[in-house]
Amino acid sequence: MEKINWTLAHSFIFLEFTFQLLLLIPGIGFLRFPIRIGAFMLSILLLVLLRSKSSQHPSAKAAILVMIILLLEFCLHPDMNSITGGLAQCAMYLAILAPLFWVRSLKITPVGFESLVFIIWVFHSISSIFGVLQVYYPGKFQPPLAEMVKHNAFHATDLLITLASGEQVYRPMGLTDTPGGAGNSGFYAFLLGVGIALKIKNPILRIICMGSAILGLFCIYLSQIRSILILCAVSMIFLAIVFIRTGQITRLVGMVSTVTTLFIASFSWATAVGGKRTSARFASLTANSADKVYHDNRGEFLESTYKELLPQYPLGAGLGRWGMINGYFGDNTDAVSQPIWVEIQWTAWLLDGGVPLIFAYVWAIYSACHTAWKIATNSKLGDFTLWGGLIFAYDVGNIVISFGYPVFLSQGGMEFWLLNTVLFVAASNSQIATAESSQQSRRRSADR
Repeated sequence: MEKINWTLAHSFIFLEFTFQLLLLIPGIGFLRFPIRIGAFMLSILLLVLLRSKSSQHPSAKAAILVMIILLLEFCLHPDMNSITGGLAQCAMYLAILAPLFWVRSLKITPVGFESLVFIIWVFHSISSIFGVLQVYYPGKFQPPLAEMVKHNAFHATDLLITLASGEQVYRPMGLTDTPGGAGNSGFYAFLLGVGIALKIKNPILRIICMGSAILGLFCIYLSQIRSILILCAVSMIFLAIVFIRTGQITRLVGMVSTVTTLFIASFSWATAVGGKRTSARFASLTANSADKVYHDNRGEFLESTYKELLPQYPLGAGLGRWGMINGYFGDNTDAVSQPIWVEIQWTAWLLDGGVPLIFAYVWAIYSACHTAWKIATNSKLGDFTLWGGLIFAYDVGNIVISFGYPVFLSQGGMEFWLLNTVLFVAASNSQIATAESSQQSRRRSADR
């Protein structure tokens, strides 16, 4: 059995989860901000410390262009909210994109990639288990609420759900301090659980993976975050497309039948526990056409972005004018650079760098998708192609989510670039190892 190589990528993920768990300690609220940015600062530190001569990820050039555009915005835009806000916004982009560069210095093998996926899956599966327990035993497994949640305008009552029993509980939090946080863990538990089950042959571990997937879906339903459920569905659809393209019909049939069963079983379980409101929440997704459903929910934000904000800010509105960056670092005394509300990724890109930034970041994402697709369809990589297909499906799912949430400017965005770069490095090292092995075999044959 090949030795599992523990790399800085594994340590980074481990520390990222550690930071998340630290937020659950009672009375830690005053340290929330430094802990919350810990993973981002670590990413920048690794960028500074690590150097590599290996081939760069195809998205790297676009990422450099993104940072150049942001630098120009910082230096030239007259409506930047504040110097600290502008610097913080640039630092956020840099931290999120940094894995594209520092991961290349690591010697990650296909087995190393699989172990990294396994670590992520285990953490989010445990988080999903806690999410289920928080619904069944209200108050017993619930961590302290984040201060910003406790002090919101509705005193967090808008984050309560009413169960079929009539009892009110917070949306499952999992191993986070935010109601509904278990929904994000549910996605990873589902996606990676399905991927691992397709990859391994051990029947017991397969059953565990399927159990993880159904727990994850349950948490998504009870969190009532429809966008994450759509992310799950879109990811499975594009994974199926990969299997069709590569002729893996047996694996396709097994995946479709299993995933369909998981969706139906988890929905039945969730509605039995969560009651009619849970079923009504998700039934609304099929009440009208897809474009009508989107427009009635998040579509209005996209519409206002290209109808109202685009004509005003074709080259950006100035850095530091939205979100937590504005909240922590902004100076809103200037009437010209007041904060602007952002709900979707496309609005965020437009405000931060205008049309040039949108094109640059879309180029980066396209390159990531294309790279994952090439790995998924490269028969020379053997069974490792499954991970290429899974990451490709995950990438497309994140593109869909960008129309409902600024995912690429969050911890999820950093994980996106980390997973894509680790996949690329592992595939490259696998090809190099295969080529060297072939050369050695030819030399031995020649010596004989």
